[in-house]
This record gives sequence, structure tokens and C-alpha cells, in this order.
Amino acid sequence: MNDRATPFTDWPAAGLFRRLMALFYDGFLLAALWFVSAGVFVLIYPHTGLPMAEVNGVTTPAQPWLRGLLFPLLIFETWFFYAWFWLHGGQTLGMRAWRLQVRACHGQPLTVVHSLQRFLAAVLSWLLLGGGWLLALVPPHQTLHDRLSGTETVVRPKVNKKA
Repeated sequence: MNDRATPFTDWPAAGLFRRLMALFYDGFLLAALWFVSAGVFVLIYPHTGLPMAEVNGVTTPAQPWLRGLLFPLLIFETWFFYAWFWLHGGQTLGMRAWRLQVRACHGQPLTVVHSLQRFLAAVLSWLLLGGGWLLALVPPHQTLHDRLSGTETVVRPKVNKKA
């Protein structure tokens, strides 16, 4: 089935349960990625030659601004994880398992700007204690981050493997 030949209006909007389950699946992948990144960071940093200090019995970077370097790195890595998958087929691995796809509204190709807007709006959705996700329960059944980024999350049709 060629996705490009299929009209954009024929796939239904994804429900909240499917979205959360795909997010749960992707959470395992992200956690593994974070563990590897944090492990590499912790192993490499002391060998960079940058000054170290002992604070409360724990050796940490001497400059306060370097102590907060890992968290922004992990946030960037999270955005990059989602952006990569969204820009290369519109599906993360969790979204593939639940047959979900992210695409730009009105048939436009998904861009890096869409992915950044979507990611930042998803952070806002979580800061609202998940309230942005609950918008998927009311028409047009799109979350806050879908609406703010000009994207939509749809359920792909089942593929008949026998044909």
C-alpha cells in the first residue's frame, strides 16, 4: 500500500489509549538510550581534563554550569529520537506496534520545525499534568501538541499480508 497515494482524510484520528500505549513502548527505548548516554557521559567526563570538585563526598564537575549539562543533553536526545522517526516515516517503533502515524495536516510534508513544535508542545502537555493529552477525547480527537504543531496522529489501516 503506497502511503502517498492514500488521501489524508481517510484514516481516523488516534484514540488516547493507543497514543499512551505507543508512548509507553517508546519509553522503554528512550530509557535504554538515556542509560547508554548517561553512562558514556559519566565515563568520559572525568577524562576530558575539565576540572573536578568533590561536593558532599561525590566527585562532580567543578563549574556549576557543567553540572547541569547532562539533563539538557538528554532532552535534546529525546527530541532527536522522536524527530528522527517522525521525519522518516512518521512512526516511532511504539507507533508502529499500535499502527499510529504522525503527519502534517493538509497533506504537507512533516518538517523539522513541525517536530520541534510538536515536541515542545508535548512537554507543555505534560506540564499541564497530562491535560494536553486529554484533548484527544474531544473532536477533532487531536492532542494539544497535534493542534499546536499543525500535525495529526492517525490510525493506519491494517495491511492484508495475504494479498
